[in-house]
Amino acid sequence: MIRIKIATAALLLFAFTQTALSQQTHQFSLQQALEYAQKNNVQVKNALLDIQLQQQVNREVTGSAFPQINASGDITDNLKLPISIIPAGTVFMPGTPPTTEDTRLAFGVKWSSMGGVSLSQILFDGQVFTGLQARRTLIDYKEKAAEVTAEQIRAVVAKIYYQLVLSKVQLALLDSNIALLQKNQHDTKIMYDNGFVEKLEIDKLEVQIANVQSQKIQALNAVNNGYLGLKVLMGMPIKDQLILTDDLTDENIREGVLEESANFNYHQRRDFQAASLGLKLNEYDIQRYKRSKIPTLMLNGYWNQMTQANQFGNMYGSGSYWFPVSALTLKLNIPIFNGFATNSRIQQARIKLRQTENQVEALKLQIDQQRDSSINTFRTAITDMDYQKQNMALAERVYQQTKKKFEVGTGSQLEIENARVQLQSAQTNYFNSLYNAVSAKIDFLKASGKL
Repeated sequence: MIRIKIATAALLLFAFTQTALSQQTHQFSLQQALEYAQKNNVQVKNALLDIQLQQQVNREVTGSAFPQINASGDITDNLKLPISIIPAGTVFMPGTPPTTEDTRLAFGVKWSSMGGVSLSQILFDGQVFTGLQARRTLIDYKEKAAEVTAEQIRAVVAKIYYQLVLSKVQLALLDSNIALLQKNQHDTKIMYDNGFVEKLEIDKLEVQIANVQSQKIQALNAVNNGYLGLKVLMGMPIKDQLILTDDLTDENIREGVLEESANFNYHQRRDFQAASLGLKLNEYDIQRYKRSKIPTLMLNGYWNQMTQANQFGNMYGSGSYWFPVSALTLKLNIPIFNGFATNSRIQQARIKLRQTENQVEALKLQIDQQRDSSINTFRTAITDMDYQKQNMALAERVYQQTKKKFEVGTGSQLEIENARVQLQSAQTNYFNSLYNAVSAKIDFLKASGKL
């Protein structure tokens, strides 16, 4: 039994140690959380893989401009040689009479084998040259698309991060409210013991404490789920522990935001940069179809060795004879008429270009709307935050004065509860206004291309 207990304890200790080693604790500021998400978020990682994918596509386009060299080899068994008919009256050898009937002869041998190399080289093709020119633009477009995706993830991560930071303060406020109620309950019990209040007043406070504790349980559940959501968004293992180290105050929210709104340029926005690159790609598309009308020039060549024999073994024996077969071809292809298909492709590409130009103009209007709206929202949020902060301080003073009146016998328990509820509401409103302000700041920075 002792050995069994020792073995069980050892196994439990080993399992606990392995679990502890597999878990990690991350203490992240907002910047660290953003950097972690930049490396581990699935959407960002796939966007970066899109860049690598485009690089390989570019290599494929580049490869078409290089010589194409292939080696080949074959063995042919002529099961039935072709028959040639020689008409009657043919003289096969001098001094012999002409034939009186058609003669059927089989030309060739049963076995043949050939091996060699072939080469193909594009000397001039306008479409290939356009593809080579577009390579850098395609990479830039994919890189910009990855930056847009990363920016969207950063905005969401920042909002959830600050929401969880504020939730810690809100939980502390709930604890503070519970402590206030418990202190009030203690004081009320003393007054009850001395015959100044009824037992009903103590029961009311019990109900109030239970209600606030229920609010805390619900808030804790929401916070835990919020941490899970943030971990998934960041690409962090769920079993890891995440600790947020930044604080949020009204001073650092308002600091130097609206000053950045001056001298704005559309090209500061990553999505506008991507849209501009899309215009350039549309122009390359038009150029590609136009150049398809230009003649193409290609060089082809092959060099082979061939042998023939009536028996398979004689092809590779000491008596076999191999002879070279080679050719060099310069091919010029001049497009003349293809049913106006190329013209149609050019017009399609031009229409797509105009559509992209319209989208760029619409994006400018959208950016203007987002910037002006975010500035208005941020200013309103700052004003509301200041108002709620003053209101919270006022509610705190009202609660303290109401409690003093009750303690000297000039107030009621109902007045204290009303003052406490107003204080809790004012505190909640203030921290909601803090989050609204920081959320508006993030939206403004994103709208200005500064996030």
